[in-house]
Amino acid sequence: MSQFLQRVYYRNGANYRNGDDVSFADIQRRYDFYSIRVGRWVTSVEQQRAANLFYDALRDMESLLRVPPEVISLNGTLALHFAVGGRKHSAAHYEPASRALALAKNAGGGSLAHEWFHAFDHYICAHMFATHSKVPAEAFASRYWLSHHDFKVHPLNNLLDTAFKLLFLDSNGQGVSPFMRHCMAIDQRLGRVYFSQPEEIAARAFERMLQGLGQKNHFLVSGTLQSETANAGLYPDSSTTFQLGELWLSYFYHLGRALSAKRSSS
Repeated sequence: MSQFLQRVYYRNGANYRNGDDVSFADIQRRYDFYSIRVGRWVTSVEQQRAANLFYDALRDMESLLRVPPEVISLNGTLALHFAVGGRKHSAAHYEPASRALALAKNAGGGSLAHEWFHAFDHYICAHMFATHSKVPAEAFASRYWLSHHDFKVHPLNNLLDTAFKLLFLDSNGQGVSPFMRHCMAIDQRLGRVYFSQPEEIAARAFERMLQGLGQKNHFLVSGTLQSETANAGLYPDSSTTFQLGELWLSYFYHLGRALSAKRSSS
C-alpha cells in the first residue's frame, strides 16, 4: 500500500459527504476552480482518497472562514493541482504566474491552508491597491504593503492593513515587529532568506490561526503547534494569533456576507 493511502489525517468536522465518495468533478462543481489537475502516476484508489480529503478540507475551510464557495476558488481564478510536477524539497507550493495551488502526493497533506493563503495574498493585492496603477502582476499584498501604504480605503482593506501592522511592525508602528525580527534572525543563522519573507510570515500566521480553532482537519493544516518549525518559534505566539484571528475571521465573515447579499440582489 502506498504511503499516501496509509497516512491518517485527523478531523472532527461535519460529515458533509454522508460517508459517500466524491470526485474531483464534484469539487470543481462546488468551487469552480479554473483548473483541477491530478498527476498521471496517481492510482484510481489514491485519486479517490485525495478527492475525499480535498473536499472535506475545502468544506472545513469554507466553514471556518464562513464564506461562500466562490471565495475558496478566489472567484474562479485559482487552479488546484495534486501530484503534478512539483518543486525539489517542497511538499506544496503556490505558483503566482499560473495562479495554481499544488500539493505533492506523499508530503503535501497539512499544507493546504498555508498555500491557499499565498493564493489569497496574491489575489487580493491588485484589489487592495486598486488605486495604484503599477501593481506588479505577481505581487503579494503582504509584501507590497511594506512599501506601499496608499491602499484603497475600504472596511475590508482596513482589516488587512491592521493585520499586517500587527505582523510586521512594532507597537509604535515604526520598527520591525519582534516576531519578524526573530524570523530574520533564523534566516541569518541558516544563511538564506525564506522564513522572514512577508508572504511566508503571513501564510504561517494564517495557518496557525486556523489550527487554533475548534474545528480540526490535519489535511487542511497541521504542524503549527508541534513541529520543528513550531519549536523554532516560527509561528506567532498565542496573543498575536488571537488578535490576527479576530481580524482575519472578521474580514472573511464580512466578505462572505457582502458576496451573499450581492448574489441575492442580482
